[in-house]
Amino acid sequence: MASTARTTELPLSADVAAQLARSPEVMAFVMSPVLRLYRMDVPEHIEAGTRGKARLWWFGMFPSWTHHITVERLDPLEIRTDEHGGPVHTWRHRLTFVPLGEHRCRYTDEIVTDDGWRGAPTRLFVRLMFRHRHRRWHQLARMLT
Repeated sequence: MASTARTTELPLSADVAAQLARSPEVMAFVMSPVLRLYRMDVPEHIEAGTRGKARLWWFGMFPSWTHHITVERLDPLEIRTDEHGGPVHTWRHRLTFVPLGEHRCRYTDEIVTDDGWRGAPTRLFVRLMFRHRHRRWHQLARMLT
């Protein structure tokens, strides 16, 4: 298994950011327009054990696979999921939100993927997608403040 992580500071309290991360709409926002989620089957209320799925489309134009997600852990400032779909066999995602003050937090995305040559393209995608996701989190924070 191989791990890839990215950390950024957000101008949001850790509680607010962690609550936003539980929203399927926010998940879709931070992934767009690179990945669009269609036929999203995710409950409105998310808790540990929640399962969901969505059809992924590249740039909203090219259909790909159905991505499956199971919420393994849901703490006030941490979310852990186990995901898979298409060429992605192992995708364990951990989101953490560390308070840095009343209106700031440190947000970290960490994903554990398959190791070896088969996981290499996935890890490259994760690095690029993390940059995009964190940029979109900053856009969301500006819209909310």
